[in-house]
Amino acid sequence: MTVLESAPVKVQTCAGTATHPRPTGQDRYTISEVVAHTGLSAHTLRWYERIGLMPHVDRTHTGQRRFTNKDLDWLSLVGKLRLTGMPVADMVRYAELVREGEHTFGEREELLTAHRESVRQRIAELQDTLQVLDFKIDIYAGARRVTERV
Repeated sequence: MTVLESAPVKVQTCAGTATHPRPTGQDRYTISEVVAHTGLSAHTLRWYERIGLMPHVDRTHTGQRRFTNKDLDWLSLVGKLRLTGMPVADMVRYAELVREGEHTFGEREELLTAHRESVRQRIAELQDTLQVLDFKIDIYAGARRVTERV
């Protein structure tokens, strides 16, 4: 049975509920398994590590990366931050703060609070745009119904 065929394990993480392919303690994934699980490319995973967005990834004695469920949780959070449009530089800064420890909680909160405000503004803009689209669609749907009756 491969990693993706095993029964997934649901756990609560900082990025919400995550599904891990393997239980904790049995969580040693190759880069190809992480690619299959996350949908990220191997190039992206290596780049995340190179720029400091990924914490240190363990390696085998031959130098192959071995990811853990904790790494998968981190990648899930990074994916959510990407979806919100957080700049890579801010994500890297956040990762640095996490690695520095609990004394950075205040700075982490400030960074995320500022970004949350940006996300809320973008959501409001998207809601306004959605209203315009709905209005236009209603016009065209109404016009189509009128021409279909004629």
